[in-house]
Amino acid sequence: MDDVRQRLQHEREQTLERLASLTGDHESIVAASLDTNADDEHDPEGATIAFERSQIGALVRQVRHHLAELDAALARVDAGTYGACEACGSAIGEARLEALPAARTCITCASRRS
Repeated sequence: MDDVRQRLQHEREQTLERLASLTGDHESIVAASLDTNADDEHDPEGATIAFERSQIGALVRQVRHHLAELDAALARVDAGTYGACEACGSAIGEARLEALPAARTCITCASRRS
């Protein structure tokens, strides 16, 4: 389980770096919009500042959710339940955990939810 913990912690560190970068981008866009007097909502030249702000905000929410999932996976490692499906109790396949290390369910149960 040490290798699993290391992998999850490494992914968590990368996620925190991504969150810091996105947060900085978001703050830059907000600051830029405060410094301008332009009506970006009616600018025919492309994406608006509001649109960019909205996109980065959505990415920040996704990254925060992923961070919470990684923290939950680390808690499952500590509890000894990592790799067990939360829905049916079966083992989550190694390939699924390799692709999605924070997976909570086996592929069968995950496909039922979709």
